Amino acid sequence: MNTWVYTAVETYLIVINLVSFIVFGTDKMRAIRDEWRIKERTLLLLCAVGGSLGGLIGVFLLHHKNQKLKFRFGIPVMFIIQMLVILYFR
Repeated sequence: MNTWVYTAVETYLIVINLVSFIVFGTDKMRAIRDEWRIKERTLLLLCAVGGSLGGLIGVFLLHHKNQKLKFRFGIPVMFIIQMLVILYFR
């Protein structure tokens, strides 16, 4: 595969994981302030499209949504699957 494809994929993964972490952090702050929240479906979708590492950091570092099984176990499963796909195509 071309080098530019790897660069594009790496850039995408960096950006989507930063966005995912920021959205998890934003939702955590909104929860603390009892404000309007970001839908769980949105948080999970961000993880599913490549932002699972950012979501994992958000769940465990920020202690956000860590009581919910779909976040505690679902996001790590997404992360493992995404890492296996990356390793396969490497």
